[in-house]
Amino acid sequence: MNTLVAVAIAPFGVGDELSQEIAEVVKVIRDSGLPNHTTAMFTEIEGEWDEVMKVVKEATFILAEKGIRTEVVLKADIRPGYTNTINTKVNKVNDILGG
Repeated sequence: MNTLVAVAIAPFGVGDELSQEIAEVVKVIRDSGLPNHTTAMFTEIEGEWDEVMKVVKEATFILAEKGIRTEVVLKADIRPGYTNTINTKVNKVNDILGG
């Protein structure tokens, strides 16, 4: 079943600047081959439920396996019969706004 998730995977207890650890997480997601988009607060990933959840687990464990306390915030949109929602949801809003 097609699933679009917005996920934030963040380390705790490693200092004030987290970009190195976040880059490791994002690399796992990008290397997965699933459609994804990273913003300042979340990364969206789209695919079949099991594939997406596998990537979320791998991205989380890249930090946790180093002994880093890791927080995961996840929001999921499961919409049967739809694909490419990572783009079409934004395109519909932009069309309405005339962009």
